[in-house]
Amino acid sequence: MNASQILNMVFRQLLRRGVNAGINKGIAYASKRGKGGTSTDPEQARQAQKLAKRARQASRLTRRF
Repeated sequence: MNASQILNMVFRQLLRRGVNAGINKGIAYASKRGKGGTSTDPEQARQAQKLAKRARQASRLTRRF
């Protein structure tokens, strides 16, 4: 392997980690996971958490492809 290939490999790994972190933060922000003081009742909050969990799982599956 030459230096260019090694640099490209490292860059792709860093970019992948950055994109994954951004996706996770976006999903967490959209579902307001971990934030207190919401005005929803407990049942709605539970459903929102389940929906966010499914979205995270779907994003993990799509990243594999």
